[in-house]
Amino acid sequence: MKVLRFLVALAILAYVGWLAWPLLSPLIDGGAPDPGAMRMEVESVAGGDLFGFIPAWVLWAGAVGLYLVAALMLGAGNPRASIAYFVGFIADAVLRLAMDRNGGPDAAARSSAPTTMAADAGGLPVEPLWLILGGLFLLGVLVIVVARRQRKHRIPGQLSF
Repeated sequence: MKVLRFLVALAILAYVGWLAWPLLSPLIDGGAPDPGAMRMEVESVAGGDLFGFIPAWVLWAGAVGLYLVAALMLGAGNPRASIAYFVGFIADAVLRLAMDRNGGPDAAARSSAPTTMAADAGGLPVEPLWLILGGLFLLGVLVIVVARRQRKHRIPGQLSF
């Protein structure tokens, strides 16, 4: 069970790295910031509010931070890691759904019906957003299963080995 817990924690850390890559890539590359990072900075300064009062970067930073906390708690064997994971999942889902509703950065790529495009390409007739959220939810179920403590039950008088 410890190996599975370790693998789930690594999967969460890999997703955190992928989610935080727009912020980390200019720091790692050391060069001039790319247009995507500059656009993200301008949008955060301009206040790209999602619901009129929540800036997008707050939800993004909250999701990254909570996923990171959940991975660290899960690696330490803390059963409360599932709570941190699902609060981060809620922040991530709200961010993704709000960006999808507002058009998001890749709205031009999704100009026509995505389900017919996915069906014509031989892929699944499902929006990739829902596949990602479903995969993250299944990873959260794995976090719940792995984070449970396995306690040995002894009857009185039984020696513990």
